[in-house]
Amino acid sequence: MDETQQVNIPCPRIYVERTLALIKPDAIHKAEEIEDIILKSGFTILQRRKLQLSPEQCSDFYAEQYGKLFFPSLTAFMSSGPIIALTLARDNAIAHWKAIIGPVNSTKARETHPECLRAKYGTSDLRNALHGSETFTAAVREIKYMFPNTVIEPIPRGEAAKEYLSKYVNPTLLRGLTELCKQKPLNPCIWLANWLVTNNPNKPQIYDGAIVEEAEGQQVI
Repeated sequence: MDETQQVNIPCPRIYVERTLALIKPDAIHKAEEIEDIILKSGFTILQRRKLQLSPEQCSDFYAEQYGKLFFPSLTAFMSSGPIIALTLARDNAIAHWKAIIGPVNSTKARETHPECLRAKYGTSDLRNALHGSETFTAAVREIKYMFPNTVIEPIPRGEAAKEYLSKYVNPTLLRGLTELCKQKPLNPCIWLANWLVTNNPNKPQIYDGAIVEEAEGQQVI
């Protein structure tokens, strides 16, 4: 290969997703152990909250299950003691967490997925130790339910996405790419990533507290 020839290695694309995890009343005594497994599985715990839901709150949370035969038992069980709600984040968080906790029925899980968390910590179909959001839409709703002050920005689509890119992304990216061409760093991907973090238009700059005195005697922090 010609030494002057450049090899363009594409930068990895990482998609961070959030999901809700619940440690149910039957597994609350193993919460520390379960959270350690969560962290070792590559998740970041963004939010954590210990609480006890009333039967009415459980009915609201599991509203999609309303009318099913197990619904009264489910709400009674979930309100029988404290739970721990966790907002987890990583790439493909929903699918990864569902894979780790395993099938809903803990008894069957011990036969088909003996390494999963429900097989290890659950005892039955109802008392299965852990909950995980089924879909992206469910995750958004469930995280908002357990953490009401959470801000989850909607993903713009169609014309809204084009407008968002044109207004907020493209101008900053153009500046960064222009500066990249001027600087010609050895590792352009890392340089551009750092530049975008430093010049994020959605975050204010943080100064070290130094005071600059202007000619008129005014002080600007």
